[in-house]
Amino acid sequence: LMSPPSLCSLLNSNKFTLIGDNAFAGLSHLQYLFIENNDIQALSKATFRGLKSLTHLSLANNNLQTLPRDLFKPLDILSDLDLRGNSLACDCKIKWLVEWLESTNTTVPAVFCSSPGQFEGQRIRDLALGDFQCITTDFVMHQVLPFQAVSAEPFTYASDLYVALAQPSASSCSILKWDYVERKLRDFDRIPAHSAVHCKPIVAQEQLYVVVAQLFGGSYIYRWDTAVDKFIKIQDIDSQKIRKPNDIEAFQIEGDWYFVIADSSKAGSTSLYRLNQNGFYSHQALHAWHRDTDVEYVENDGKPRLIISSSSQAPVIYQWSRAQKQFVPQGEVGEMLDVQMVKHFRAKREQFLCLSRYIGDSKVVRWEGQRFVEVQTLPSRGSMVMQPFAVGQRQYLALGSDFSFTHVYLWEEEKQKFAKFQELSVQAPRAFRAVPAADVQLLLAPSFKANTLVYRHVVVDLSL
Repeated sequence: LMSPPSLCSLLNSNKFTLIGDNAFAGLSHLQYLFIENNDIQALSKATFRGLKSLTHLSLANNNLQTLPRDLFKPLDILSDLDLRGNSLACDCKIKWLVEWLESTNTTVPAVFCSSPGQFEGQRIRDLALGDFQCITTDFVMHQVLPFQAVSAEPFTYASDLYVALAQPSASSCSILKWDYVERKLRDFDRIPAHSAVHCKPIVAQEQLYVVVAQLFGGSYIYRWDTAVDKFIKIQDIDSQKIRKPNDIEAFQIEGDWYFVIADSSKAGSTSLYRLNQNGFYSHQALHAWHRDTDVEYVENDGKPRLIISSSSQAPVIYQWSRAQKQFVPQGEVGEMLDVQMVKHFRAKREQFLCLSRYIGDSKVVRWEGQRFVEVQTLPSRGSMVMQPFAVGQRQYLALGSDFSFTHVYLWEEEKQKFAKFQELSVQAPRAFRAVPAADVQLLLAPSFKANTLVYRHVVVDLSL
């Protein structure tokens, strides 16, 4: 006669440091397992696989700091578990244990946290799931576009997603289309532009226009012609006003479409254009002869405003006059000179501006009724771009540099400040643009000196 299989196993006071997968294979009748007073530092996820009859398990007085997720899941009828005398770290990797202790019928004597500091000495069973901050995010490389570019503008037309990129080295405005199956940007069309600095798509009244700003040879407006499926040049932009364009913003006021071009020449003028039935027409000359670097359209308190940065004076605020149907000067933003770029973002109900500088520190300022108040200074030597952007509920800031890594910051609402979050290796970035592509959140980083990079925003649950 064969003897019955052992129902109890004692593995006490040995020098085990690790127990691997399927360590107890073939012991399906085992009911009691005591692994105590060893130096076990790690268990594998499938250590207890196959122990279907186990009712009592003791791992007391070992050196366990964490336990693999769902370690006890194979133990269908476990009634008693002893984890005392271990140095369990109550971090995200142990969150599953808190959930399991809430739902299990297994009797587990009190186990205490040994770290981190805020949980030290607390009973694990007493921790709330909300105590664990386990959701984090990351920007990971998604696609490399094999060309240099200096601007990126996403737009939706006829239910498809596109991006327009100014490529001066390739003498074109390149239009890429999002491929929803491959989840990549693909070539769609090119508009010839031998010194393009900005390609601004405007979808108005179901028409697609692209404003092409060039450093030399004038600037133009193209329209997508659905009859022949190509871009047709429909008008020139006055080369006496727009001599050295830098930036284009497009917006609607009271149902009318406008765009404004920042001009950085001494002889030109930042200019506002308005759309009528036949095309865009010159509407207002703004801020002449100031070598403007950037323009930003902002609406706060229900009032449309333009903020124009320049290399010769502090950023200037213009406010829309409904009576005159024009922008009128309203003051300056602080005393900051030589601002390369001005961008805005909202956090809760507050409005902020990000002012980037190539020499000296960049600033984040908050709008307070009639003026802006400085809230943060960021070192930014060599910065041509400081771009705030939101992904879901998270507010980020990308600060590029010609001399070092791009720094991504994350907004901390309680402190009303940005905290360093991640470094990205982008050579000489000239823009950062968030692109929501269906279920993928992208960040485009056009580079003046190297390939244009596309990052994907990923959410990571550290407890999994």
